Amino acid sequence: MTSTPAVVVETSIPGLPLRRGKVRDIYDLTERTGQPLLLIVASDRISAFDVVLPTGIPSKGRVLTGLSLFWFDHLADLADTHFVTADLSALGLSEPEEARPLSTVGPGGRNQPGSGSPAIHQDRRSLAEQLAGRSMVVRTAQVLPVECVVRGYLAGSGWREYQASGAVCGIELPTGLREGDQLPEPIFTPTTKAESGHDQVLTFDQVVEMVDGDRAEEVRDRSTALYTKAAEYARGRGIIIADTKFEWGVVDGEVILVDEVLTPDSSRFWPAHLYDPGRSQPSFDKQFVRDYLDTLDWDKTPPGPELPAEVVAKTAEKYISAYEQITGRRFER
Repeated sequence: MTSTPAVVVETSIPGLPLRRGKVRDIYDLTERTGQPLLLIVASDRISAFDVVLPTGIPSKGRVLTGLSLFWFDHLADLADTHFVTADLSALGLSEPEEARPLSTVGPGGRNQPGSGSPAIHQDRRSLAEQLAGRSMVVRTAQVLPVECVVRGYLAGSGWREYQASGAVCGIELPTGLREGDQLPEPIFTPTTKAESGHDQVLTFDQVVEMVDGDRAEEVRDRSTALYTKAAEYARGRGIIIADTKFEWGVVDGEVILVDEVLTPDSSRFWPAHLYDPGRSQPSFDKQFVRDYLDTLDWDKTPPGPELPAEVVAKTAEKYISAYEQITGRRFER
């Protein structure tokens, strides 16, 4: 019987410049490699309502990375990506002087009661061993300032906007649609990339103003094509991709796919056999965490509340189930 892995809440690699996002730790490899490269490490942090919660989800970062790598390969005919390698051996991170422990918490992913900080455990594996499965080396890109959201079903903020106006991102939709209904065709509903706070909905005309007309049309059309192919594949695996977001960057004048792709963090995954429009759908993504948080007396501002062990365990299982069902591979816990 295998033990539950420790939860990696943050990483630290001596000598490499670090930028920490909500979930990912991003290291600049330019000086070390002599090339414009980044090392992206997906931690087990989880955010909801734009707040990073104090409780991590076991194996979450490995699921996000594994799914992104799967989709990069599956969609390679439609988009070049920033991905270079998941093999970290050339970076020299296994040397004894760099084999420092990551910040991890226990298997439940919870903080020490009343401490406000993670219960730290020493992980004495080399950095390369600690980072394996949750890291990838990528090309540095000039990231476009737009979240390219594609919706195939009416859910979440799209459903709320439709209820208020009969449209989503200025796109008029048929009357009488229910929550969870499939749309006549996928729609492109971009948002801003907010550094803090909530992303703001954009019309296509606003995207044109931000990135120029030809490029706006390119990312719209390519995002829609990626969603369409991925949704068709996933439906064959018993999962409905209700909506997702893509991010694009530019390298040497070429638009390439960057960041994560079609993961439970960036997408709404529904089990097809339970699909029942007219209500909120059960899901494989972090909607389960959002639904739990909605039951609390919390104003959706930092600091976020800790998650109970049962919510942590159920969320981890949802992420792993999504990975296994989509890829057809067993997840190594």
